[in-house]
Amino acid sequence: MLLFLIYAAAVNITGFAMMGIDKKRAIRGAWRIPEASLFTAALLGGSLGCTLGMHFFRHKTRHWYFRYGMPAIFLIEGILLLAVLSKLSAVL
Repeated sequence: MLLFLIYAAAVNITGFAMMGIDKKRAIRGAWRIPEASLFTAALLGGSLGCTLGMHFFRHKTRHWYFRYGMPAIFLIEGILLLAVLSKLSAVL
């Protein structure tokens, strides 16, 4: 369980940081983080961090697939987590 919490924290901090880094690079006109990488971070469990970073840095909020996609990934991950936890509690 501790390992899962460490992983979840790390991937969400990474997703949040990626949004901030990409925003800074967009302002500078520098090389950008690919959108596929941002979604990959979300799909690996960092959807909360990506969503919070998107709103905190006001980045990618005009793109419908980010505005709706990131929260949708978060909801799906939450539902899956609840399902897994309920199965584990039934076993124990």
